[in-house]
Order: sequence, then C-alpha cells, then structure tokens
Amino acid sequence: MSADVALQDSIYSALIADAAVSALVGARVYDNPPAAPVYPYISFGPSQNLSEFLSCLDAEENYQQIDVWTKEGGSKRGNKVICGAVKKVLHLQELTLADPFALVMIRVDDVRIMDDPDEQIAHGVVTVAAFTEDHG
Repeated sequence: MSADVALQDSIYSALIADAAVSALVGARVYDNPPAAPVYPYISFGPSQNLSEFLSCLDAEENYQQIDVWTKEGGSKRGNKVICGAVKKVLHLQELTLADPFALVMIRVDDVRIMDDPDEQIAHGVVTVAAFTEDHG
C-alpha cells in the first residue's frame, strides 16, 4: 500500500461516516462511478504525490481532487452545499491512515463549481493537500 491509497481510504471513510455528507449523497462516494450513476454523488479525481527529501523523515505531499456531481437542471446551489460539507469533513481535520502511514496535516486548498457539457449537471471540485509520513 502507498500513502496515496491510505489517504484515499481515510478520506472515503470520513465522507461516508459524516452525517451531513450522507444526508446529501447517501453512500454514493465512488473511486470509479457506475456508468449510469444516481445523482448527486462524489467521486475521486486525479491525485498527485510529491516526495519530500528530508534526511530525518520519509514524507510525501499528496494532492487529491474530489469531484462533486449534481443534476439539478444546471443549478450550482446544491453542488455548493455538498462541496461545503466535504470541506468541513476534511479541512484541518485529524484523519487516521492505515499503518505504517500517518497524516501530518490535511487542508482544502480550493473549491470550484463549474458547468458541465451536459447542461443539466453541475461539477464541483474540492482540491485537498495532505502531508503524510511513512513510519515503516
């Protein structure tokens, strides 16, 4: 397992466990959404890992995009509500990662809401930065 996988698993667990997020999307948080998803839902988008070269520490800077999808005739309001709930669950929170990894810090760097080519859908993007250590 990598720190990136441990981070995604922890984010997934935090989103599923949160009452506000569950009230908005149920259990529809996907790594790979189904071909015909039920809206609204959350999916994991691109991620990036940057190694930190420190003599005393095995660390990474991890970036994870979390996508929010709503289908309300193109209205962005519902998408903004879900993105806000996602931010509240993750920003500066203490998440637990699977051993041997540890989370140093997680923050939400950016929230964007945009139109989708399908005019009925709004697309939200929550960009998360996390710093992890490998204690293995």
